[in-house]
Amino acid sequence: MWVGVACAALFVHLNYFGITTASPWDPQAVKQPLSQFPGLHEPQKAVISPEKCGVDDVDRVPCGEPGIAAAQCAALNCCFDGQQCYYGKTVTVQCTIDGQFVLVVARDTTLPRLSLDSISLLGGSDAPCSAVDSNADFAIYQFPVTACGTRAMGLGDHVVYENKMFSSYEVAVGPLGAITRDSHYELYFQCRYADTAVAALAVQLASNSPPMPVAASGPLMVELRLGSGQCVTKGCVQAQAAYTSYYTDADYPVTKVLREPVYVEVRMLGRTDPNIALILGHCWATSSPHPFSTPQWDLLVDGCPYQYDRYLTTPIPVDGSSGLQFPSHYKRFVLKMFTFVDPDSKAPWREKVFIHCSTSVCQLTAADSCEPRCTRQRRDVAAAGRESSHKLAVVSSGEIIFLKKP
Repeated sequence: MWVGVACAALFVHLNYFGITTASPWDPQAVKQPLSQFPGLHEPQKAVISPEKCGVDDVDRVPCGEPGIAAAQCAALNCCFDGQQCYYGKTVTVQCTIDGQFVLVVARDTTLPRLSLDSISLLGGSDAPCSAVDSNADFAIYQFPVTACGTRAMGLGDHVVYENKMFSSYEVAVGPLGAITRDSHYELYFQCRYADTAVAALAVQLASNSPPMPVAASGPLMVELRLGSGQCVTKGCVQAQAAYTSYYTDADYPVTKVLREPVYVEVRMLGRTDPNIALILGHCWATSSPHPFSTPQWDLLVDGCPYQYDRYLTTPIPVDGSSGLQFPSHYKRFVLKMFTFVDPDSKAPWREKVFIHCSTSVCQLTAADSCEPRCTRQRRDVAAAGRESSHKLAVVSSGEIIFLKKP
């Protein structure tokens, strides 16, 4: 997922304790345009939040000199518990007076958690651009502001050095599209040098404004909706609680983070025959409300989970214990949220996702339960016959977009 990054302004007059110094350098020596970077931004005040500072004692990385005061700790955009100054659950950018970038990256910067091994700078991920130290939850980078692909330019009486940090991610490729469920992180960061001050700034790429809600429905009386219920009692099963309430038209677009469960329900409307059953033939996702647009990603094929997805869609049984008057008129499944990626560049598309299902009706008999047989290697012959003898209806969800971590 793409997440917001708190911008931090630091004004530092001394080298940080524990950080290796470099040879004397002249900040006026390198001046070249920043043609590939966004416009320059003014430094902003540090943001310290309880969520950011909730780091377990054993995982903390000290920030600043021993005995540092709370005000000095806050000026470094770090957390203070009354005794210790330490780095929080974000990316902290610091600049030393001798011309060094210092970045401390927390894996909790994103949801899902960022893979610290996947991080690169503009100059790559080999020394001196690799992490100089790390633990299970943090990676520490330190390198000269003239290294690792850093670009520099003059701005008034300042020299600005800017670089970019980004993470790699796993891409799954299907016949009609490609997706990822990994967090993709991009961060521009700067060091600004003047005669008496040093400033640091981190700027995350801005995303487009969310589009307006869109809903589409099929020609038959079939509805696709997303469960919104949450467990509130001990021992509750989320897969059951999710279907106690549903998102309404006013709730769209629904926001989710990558890999977060999306609970889908398809139901027949206006039918009271207990001897018929709803059948899901093919369920898939697109990046637009049009069911047959591309790219596409399969969720269910012949009613069974798409086998080439690392995170298999999971059908949820609907039976008499559900409390529904006609449980055979309902189908439910849960998928893990993802985003589409460009099939050529493999760059994630920051776009909405729509879910679609083709549906039909099956006559329940003693010989046919109307349930797909998903354990077979080949397509269920009975299911294929049902699809060919009934006109299929396609039903679609409203849009689902990504929730940014504050």
